[in-house]
Amino acid sequence: MALTTITKDGLTATIDSMGAQLMSLRVGEAEYLWQGNPEFWPRRAPVLFPIVGCLKGDAAESAQGPVRLKRHGIARLYDHKVVENTGSSVTFELPSTDETRAAYPYDFRLNMTYAVDGTSLAQTFEVANTGDVDLPFTLGGHPAFNVPVPGAENEAFDDYKLVFPKKWTASVPKIDDAGLHDFSQMTTLFEDSDEMDLSHALIDELLTIVFCDVPGNRVSLVGKKSGHGVELEFPGFDYLGVWSASSTAPFVAIEPWHGCASAYDESDSFEDKRDTIVLAPGESTALTFTVTPF
Repeated sequence: MALTTITKDGLTATIDSMGAQLMSLRVGEAEYLWQGNPEFWPRRAPVLFPIVGCLKGDAAESAQGPVRLKRHGIARLYDHKVVENTGSSVTFELPSTDETRAAYPYDFRLNMTYAVDGTSLAQTFEVANTGDVDLPFTLGGHPAFNVPVPGAENEAFDDYKLVFPKKWTASVPKIDDAGLHDFSQMTTLFEDSDEMDLSHALIDELLTIVFCDVPGNRVSLVGKKSGHGVELEFPGFDYLGVWSASSTAPFVAIEPWHGCASAYDESDSFEDKRDTIVLAPGESTALTFTVTPF
């Protein structure tokens, strides 16, 4: 477990090798990332792999045998090795081991790269199939941001909104207390609009807001009074989770996902989860999302 800090032109990010988790995102001395108060939620921005959310009963069957994974998978549970550090970017690596194979019976290599360019932080997931059978997985980010954002301490949680690049109609699946999704029961949050007011009451009601196919794969968290916040761009991520820990928690997590938690219309086969990526032996793939404070 060790911290690595990268910086360029006043934008600074700190990442913990434990879980390759982003721990800080600062513009100058202004901290945009939630700092993990255990009163509400001790984590800050865990890496989700090889599942997003949860499996039914934390288990599934796969072509390689039983999969036994707790919520959000195993990447956040292990120390990741630094394999490259340029000062403005750092790459971590997590390979499969006997211990990971006991929960997830596949061989893989996960590289997490964080890079700052002075304006934005880019977080890249690169997964390689190092085994001799197909590798199924989903993945995602879970960055949580301080609300209010730095310099806007007079704003409350309900003074924030999510802004999208164009008007659309957003319908989200029902989620039960076990974290499972029911896509046969959809709630329309708004119609023909490019923004949605943020509220603890709405998040408490839905448990997690799961947007599907966000237009342009882009969203901004914006303070209505200050005009400040963060923008996320997430090409290739078809879901966006929005969550907070309680009705008084001073943060919101905005989570780009490729895949989502298990749903009631899926079988118990791990490969049948929505938007599962499958890599042939020797193949790799990479997905990147960016965070831009403003």
